[in-house]
Amino acid sequence: MSAVRIALAVLVSGALGLSTGAQAGAAKTTYPVVFAHGMGGFNNLLGYDYWGDDYGTFVGDPCSFLEIGCNEDIAGNQKAYVAQVQAFQSSEVRGLDLANDVEGFMATAGASHVNLIGHSQGGIDVRKAARVLYERRGYTVVRVLISVSSPHRGSPVAKYILGLNPGVTSVIAALATYYGDVIYQSGNDAYAGAKQLIYDDADPNDGKVTGMKAFNAAYPVDARFAARYASLITAQNGLSVNPALYLLSEFLFDIDGDGACTDDCDNDGAWGKGDGIRNEADDDGLVGLNSQQMGYRLKYTEHLLGFDSVGTDSDRGYVSNLNAPGTTQASSTASVIGQDHLDVVGVGPDTFDEPEFYAAIIDYIAAYD
Repeated sequence: MSAVRIALAVLVSGALGLSTGAQAGAAKTTYPVVFAHGMGGFNNLLGYDYWGDDYGTFVGDPCSFLEIGCNEDIAGNQKAYVAQVQAFQSSEVRGLDLANDVEGFMATAGASHVNLIGHSQGGIDVRKAARVLYERRGYTVVRVLISVSSPHRGSPVAKYILGLNPGVTSVIAALATYYGDVIYQSGNDAYAGAKQLIYDDADPNDGKVTGMKAFNAAYPVDARFAARYASLITAQNGLSVNPALYLLSEFLFDIDGDGACTDDCDNDGAWGKGDGIRNEADDDGLVGLNSQQMGYRLKYTEHLLGFDSVGTDSDRGYVSNLNAPGTTQASSTASVIGQDHLDVVGVGPDTFDEPEFYAAIIDYIAAYD
């Protein structure tokens, strides 16, 4: 194509809001990026596209020439995939399924390594997958492993659901209220999923150890399994709040997730404890900030006139022992993103720019993979 025609195409596409494939702000990663969904997810959650913006655009979809409905902030040849595991299951099961999916994506891309981004329970599943991939292949397959809004040390909401009576039927009914009939699909086990997301073993007398404390010991932050671990932390700030999560915190209980202690000292289902103050930005509606940091804490910065960025908040330290973060890591609101648990993956209309947010994460990964 001549230089004149190229110039005209760029001008026209800009006027029409089309991507030219040359506007990307994020560097391309060396290895593919695989997105791992949380509980209840895959292609949609509560009627919204998972891993999408408010219009259904997949945040990992690169733009080809003059394409619309794509993420213009990532490189045109960026390789990104979305894994699909059971919507409701333990992370033991989901993590194994994820490892199988990842190997399929690696074969498709012809890649020897991979990068993983997990939201919510997906950020827990990726740790199991990383270990499985290491054990299968005998080397560190995962280059960068990032969790977003993940309950690494449990969630009080899971314990609340498990505390409903009479038993499993109520657990499934409660989850179905939020997630819909997907919970009844074959292979799902909502009870196992809920037991995964509390800190301590749900039932010491059933002969099966569950909960995040044991899972963290089995699938730790370990350089053999992933070369770099990092996490993004979210909390409701009063400006971007999903109505369902707002009502949950206002009328049922307050997560109060901004403090440290030994294990689950207040018996609410999550490691640590709060400071006793309600209605403050210390949780994202489902998970307290004291449960979310794994490895490095990342800082997301929005730039009004330029591409957004994600960088390491080195002042918050590094969480290597997932069952024993420091007091500062459990209570600091530094670098916390003002989004609730669902909006950060595109569930619910708001002003948050999901494509640029995940493009900034991809750009961060590109610096380390």
